[in-house]
Amino acid sequence: MDARDPELNRELSATLQARKDLGAEYESELIDSFMEKVTDRVDSHVEQRVRRELAQQQTSFARADRRPIGPPQPSARFARYGFAGFSMILAIPLSAIGASQAGTAGLFISWAGIVGVNLAQGLSSVWSKSRQDAD
Repeated sequence: MDARDPELNRELSATLQARKDLGAEYESELIDSFMEKVTDRVDSHVEQRVRRELAQQQTSFARADRRPIGPPQPSARFARYGFAGFSMILAIPLSAIGASQAGTAGLFISWAGIVGVNLAQGLSSVWSKSRQDAD
């Protein structure tokens, strides 16, 4: 909506002229009437914009551009490195507990578990990606 809408300018001029002709006692009714016209105009512009956006989303979906509507999902790369980083943070206390309870064997067992969990997570993401490609 243009700030210099000629139709709204004419409405404002007519409202101001009516106020001069009718006097101050009708001022609130004139203002309410003008604001209702402005609100209707804004509503119609918003409605047109929403329809246009919906049409663009529907056409992009029809073109197999199947981006989900909503918050963006984290990328697989972020999820993979996030899991690895989290497991490395947990590796410090697990290593300390394993080494203090069972010595070197406990340290090796805890690291074998950390490597196993990361390997399983990595393989599951590869396996799920291959299943998506097959579908």
